[in-house]
Amino acid sequence: MASYLPNTTGDQPQQQDLEDSSRTERAQWLINSPEPPSLWRELVGAVKGSFSTSTTKGKRAISFFQALFPILSWGKTYKASMFKDDLMAGLTLASLSIPQSIGYANIARLEPQYGLYTSVVPPLIYALMGSSREIAIGPVAVVSMLLSSMVPTLVDPAADPIGYTRLVFTVTFFAGTFQAIFGLFRLGFLVDFLSHAAIVGFMAGAAIVIGLQQLKGLFGLSHFTNKTDVVSVLTSVSKSVPHEWYPLNFVLGCSFLTFLLVARFIGRRNKKLFWFPAIAPLLSVILSTLIVYLTKADKHGVKIVKHIKGGLNPSSVHQLQFNSPHVAEAAKIGLISAVVALTEAIAVGRSFASIKGYHLDGNKEMMAMGFMNLAGSLTSCYVATGSFSRTAVNFSAGCRSVVSNIVMAIAVLLSLELFTRLLYYTPVAILASIILSALPGLIDINEAYNIWKVDKLDFLACLGAFVGVLFKSVEIGLVVAVTISFLKLLLHSIRPAIEQLGRLPRTDIFCEVDQYPMASKTPGLLTLRINSSLLCFANANFLRERIMRLVTEDEKGREETAKDRVQILILDMTNVLNIDTSGILALEELHNNLVSQGIKLAIVNLRWQVIHKLKLSKLVEKIGADWIFLTVAEAVDACIASKLAINNTNF
Repeated sequence: MASYLPNTTGDQPQQQDLEDSSRTERAQWLINSPEPPSLWRELVGAVKGSFSTSTTKGKRAISFFQALFPILSWGKTYKASMFKDDLMAGLTLASLSIPQSIGYANIARLEPQYGLYTSVVPPLIYALMGSSREIAIGPVAVVSMLLSSMVPTLVDPAADPIGYTRLVFTVTFFAGTFQAIFGLFRLGFLVDFLSHAAIVGFMAGAAIVIGLQQLKGLFGLSHFTNKTDVVSVLTSVSKSVPHEWYPLNFVLGCSFLTFLLVARFIGRRNKKLFWFPAIAPLLSVILSTLIVYLTKADKHGVKIVKHIKGGLNPSSVHQLQFNSPHVAEAAKIGLISAVVALTEAIAVGRSFASIKGYHLDGNKEMMAMGFMNLAGSLTSCYVATGSFSRTAVNFSAGCRSVVSNIVMAIAVLLSLELFTRLLYYTPVAILASIILSALPGLIDINEAYNIWKVDKLDFLACLGAFVGVLFKSVEIGLVVAVTISFLKLLLHSIRPAIEQLGRLPRTDIFCEVDQYPMASKTPGLLTLRINSSLLCFANANFLRERIMRLVTEDEKGREETAKDRVQILILDMTNVLNIDTSGILALEELHNNLVSQGIKLAIVNLRWQVIHKLKLSKLVEKIGADWIFLTVAEAVDACIASKLAINNTNF
């Protein structure tokens, strides 16, 4: 601000020399900054950061194990009074998980016990390694449908159920491996390619497809299509119903579906009755099973679950098929399942963590999910993740920690040991009604409308995912959503904005003149800011041509005098975090073009990686160290002084 004060001491030349010296010193801080860490050092640092932040050897091992197993940290402060809340929440959670797990296994085209197995081992592993206090782990509808739509293209579950089950375990192993790698190397950004808008559309489409598939159980059909798109499902229903429809299945299923929806409505209206919709599915299973058993309804066309294998989770190590000809496809399905499962789990976990006021580390969550699915693949489980509906129940039941998951897992395990024989007469229509009652929570029409209002390109991704899942397949829906999101990102990357800056009155702050009309331009100077984090092959030529066009347009807009014409271009690169060889070449060509027109180039605030690469390419020497500045204000003041000196010399 000293440059705006009147000279009252008569020592203006001395003061100007001090300012120039200080400005030069600050510019040298920028130019002589140390070399940035190499890619290898950053990668190793990321891996170390995933486990430990301690610098002393004595504490490093403790920090490592506490990062890997958060239960070692919070377990020290766990109290008996907290266990009472977790016990009630866990039992409430188990009453919902048991019928849902059987139903989701049915969606995944697996035998019922595999859904129950998946509600035992993964929750126990997550309780040791996870950091969310509220999330409920187990099978979910979307992942189950994804497996049932992709794995049967490799092995037909009807023709070879054993081979199909083994392939699902292999897919689960790969899913866990990818999730663990994502967390270990801090690659959580890969999950973000499924944007919020894409998830909203994908979940809505998946909910409708899952609901349509339940028509098989609701009508008691034996023959049904293996495809998941809405046209194939409705065509199959229309062809099968006239020949196979058993009205008792439909009456039984619709009756209990009405009961479940009413229970859900009551639970929402009265928060104190949260337990009622939670135990309603288990009550439905018990009552419907008794009805079928007492009335012998299975003799009159009612489809029943029949035998459910009980006991502890058997080992499935020997069933993993790494020598199968389908191993590459299994890895691909595992990758897709890993991304979808992580996206749902992290979204659910962060939602409830924000309500409780604590932070959820996404990378640690990925590692916990990865290890629990790896363990699950070895113990007859399929891909597990966090369930929104069960997490909401867990939260409403007053859980205090992940001990509620342990209680739930033990309760499911006891059910496997003691009660599976009692589920023999459970009607399939009830499982269909339980799944149907849970689907409305996956369809968020209000959020889709908000996306439409805020960002039309985001809504296009939402709509693409919805239509792709609904009319083609889960895989196509995901591909469409990711493609649209990626194209949106690419569009912003290859066509970044360039802002013209001006000084706000009575300040050293420079802002975009279009947003702040009161910002003033300096005659003879053109100040531009590049709004892109990367100056690379995709946008380098566009930026160079755009900058030269702005220089030309600015000159045409001024009076053609030596005072008004552009003499210096100040390029603010604060937002540019990195640059590649194409970007360096574009900067060099820009400098040459400006020099040929008698215009100087000044560059402001080169970031660490950028200044390092410009020094290696000798471009700093070519531009001149005197024309590199730390702030826009310093660059403008120095350029004004330089321009005045040039004008005085010419005069």
